[in-house]
Amino acid sequence: MGDHKEQPLRVGAAVRRRRRSLDLTLAVVAERSGLSVPFLSQVENDRARPSTGSLEKVADALRTTAVELLAAADPACSVDVVRAETTEPGPGPRSRSLVRGHHQMHASEFTGDHEAGREFQYRNDQLMYVADGAVEIEAEGRAYRLGRGDTLYLTGGVRHRWRATVPDTRVVVVAVAEHIEAVRDRKR
Repeated sequence: MGDHKEQPLRVGAAVRRRRRSLDLTLAVVAERSGLSVPFLSQVENDRARPSTGSLEKVADALRTTAVELLAAADPACSVDVVRAETTEPGPGPRSRSLVRGHHQMHASEFTGDHEAGREFQYRNDQLMYVADGAVEIEAEGRAYRLGRGDTLYLTGGVRHRWRATVPDTRVVVVAVAEHIEAVRDRKR
């Protein structure tokens, strides 16, 4: 119950994302696929489920495969619960994913410290929230000290590194998933 794997896939969002990433209109996809604009609109809005043949035509028009579109499809559920760990926390740094599956958003919780010298750079925007403790973050040549309840927003492409300055610090990182092209080449 609540597990998104039990739900049918919604391929419409994957079709829309792929079409938009190629800067194509529905009319162009309709012309390439031989399907109608109204039908394609219904598919993108999950009001119609394409047959295998129609999905293959759409995939061809979008220069991909039906398998890739299905892999990028969203589960139909709108709620998925990820329970807190039931085991006692062990020594050393830990991390856990707060979002399961292939979604537009990724979230992780980091507890303790990690490789302080490790540099990160994500394709898309991310938000760091200090749930407990304190961290030092170096980004764009500046150092930031954050305490419990503080957040830091980083646009895609910003190189940064961070370290916990208090034992058992918990940091939640929420980011637009890497498979989403949310940030086009920003001019710096």
